[in-house]
Amino acid sequence: MTKTKVLNWLQKNTMILILVLVVLFFTWQTQGKILLPQNITNLIAQNAYVFILATGMLLCILTGGNIDLSVGSVVCFAGAVGALLMASGMNMWLAVVIMLGIGLVVGGLQAFCIAYIHVPPFITTLAGQLIFRGLSNVILNGRTQTVNVQMFKDVFGGGANCYVPDLLGGGEGLNLLCLVVGIIACVIYLAMTARTRMTRVKKGYAVDSLVSTVVRSVVIVAVLMFVTIKLAQYKGIPSALIWVVLVVAVYAYITSKTTMGRYLYAVGGNEKATKLSGIDTRKVYFFAYTNMGFLAALAGILTIARMASAQPTYGDSYEMDAISSCFIGGASAYGGVGTVPGVIIGAVLMGVINLGMSVMGIDQNFQKVVKGAVLLAAVIFDVISKRNDSK
Repeated sequence: MTKTKVLNWLQKNTMILILVLVVLFFTWQTQGKILLPQNITNLIAQNAYVFILATGMLLCILTGGNIDLSVGSVVCFAGAVGALLMASGMNMWLAVVIMLGIGLVVGGLQAFCIAYIHVPPFITTLAGQLIFRGLSNVILNGRTQTVNVQMFKDVFGGGANCYVPDLLGGGEGLNLLCLVVGIIACVIYLAMTARTRMTRVKKGYAVDSLVSTVVRSVVIVAVLMFVTIKLAQYKGIPSALIWVVLVVAVYAYITSKTTMGRYLYAVGGNEKATKLSGIDTRKVYFFAYTNMGFLAALAGILTIARMASAQPTYGDSYEMDAISSCFIGGASAYGGVGTVPGVIIGAVLMGVINLGMSVMGIDQNFQKVVKGAVLLAAVIFDVISKRNDSK
């Protein structure tokens, strides 16, 4: 019985263990350079778009292993429109609203084709990938459009001042506000974990052993505090991190606490049974893909802010990064399984692999080989697990 519990615990926490091992490996190979405060900050800033796109991609995958191939092109298109509008003198906040509106419209159009016309998601989003990549080239005329609005770059993570000011007056090399926020985040996490466990025990639901819960909580808190200290030693909290945390928190709540979240899992688990139970599955598909368009536009905003420009090539392969993060983070290729925290772990793992190999000076082409191998291994693990569970 004890052996079974250990195996179940290992299966549930496989990606966390792999992430720890990968970090330790690159720490060894780079003589600790990967854990420098600036590299930790770069990891967050450079992968902000992955966290956001992967969160939206999870909703699509939950509906039955479906994906959205158009997100990279939508990132580019929304960013290109926004850059041109701001260059023409438009107020940055109005430009931001228009970019988000473009994402909603694009997502809604694709969602309508998928949900109500029943065009397969693969075909719909592949067409969207081609259409919006082409439109991006057309409106930019194949050129680079710079973004010169400093406030826009600071707010969305691209300017020299794209860090939350230390309102507590910490000295150079120690951002007190960052430390306080990190400690508060750890306390909130522990309180929510304890409350959730007590609620489930009170209602008679199955829960993990107390030892397992304590070990996982200690590991997560340790990681959070480690990252907090590293950020505090550099410049504090990057503004891009705020947008990532906001998106992750909102969509984690949606998938775990709302009726629509339960519908997403139900459709992926058994769409026919979901229909027979009276749920309009078309609305579920529409919700998932419209949200994907919205988050792609937000990722476009963060991208042009970080790069301080818009180019026709931006967003290339972003959809692959998002899809890989989802499957590596535990989302099932069959749908109906996956969590937002799991997806974030997958995105962090991909980011660590990218950063580690870059610091080591490994060729980018070989980096793609490694990422492809990691993705294939994650899907194979999922398939084998499903096969063993069905026996």
